[in-house]
Amino acid sequence: MIRVLVAEDQSAVRAGLVLILRSAPDIEVVGEAADGERAVALARELRPDLVLMDVQMPRLDGVSATRQVVAEGLADVLVLTTFDLDAYVFGALRAGASGFLLKNTEAKDLLEAVRAVGRGEGLIAPAVTRRLIAEFAAKPVREPAADPSVLDTLTRREREVLSCLGEGLSNAETAVRLGMAEATVKTHVSRLLGKLNLRSRVQAAVLAQELGV
Repeated sequence: MIRVLVAEDQSAVRAGLVLILRSAPDIEVVGEAADGERAVALARELRPDLVLMDVQMPRLDGVSATRQVVAEGLADVLVLTTFDLDAYVFGALRAGASGFLLKNTEAKDLLEAVRAVGRGEGLIAPAVTRRLIAEFAAKPVREPAADPSVLDTLTRREREVLSCLGEGLSNAETAVRLGMAEATVKTHVSRLLGKLNLRSRVQAAVLAQELGV
């Protein structure tokens, strides 16, 4: 069972999301929040598996809320946005979100996205995956540009898996591409995230793009 906290300030939209999520037998909505501060407080209290987070909310915006939730290890975060290249999205991914979806996503795709993140796979709306990663990698950041030497800690297989992440491939697709078991792919992903000090596979995908892996 995937335990989800829904954070969305528009009550009608939030009700619709909750209705969709509760239609799935493997998903449980454990809480609802109408602003970012409440979302963080409920995440601390309820410890959901995933927070479905709107980026534009009162009191505390979704990017800041995402940063707190991820930094404290409270849950994975799946960001909802109205715009496919909303500047908030880049901030949310930098903050460690596991991915994002557009608010006009079909119900079945929303459910599958929640399941994908629940399995530990990052997810970006398919229609904008390549464009988002390319734009994200091109954005100037305050931190120094990624140093290629960070890849020296990775094994050959881990580099191959990182390359697949950079293409937006899922664990299953990576397993087929590299001829290994999906469980083995998951192990490699976990190890490379740890070695590279990254919070999510989406951040790994961006790093792969930045370094041309």
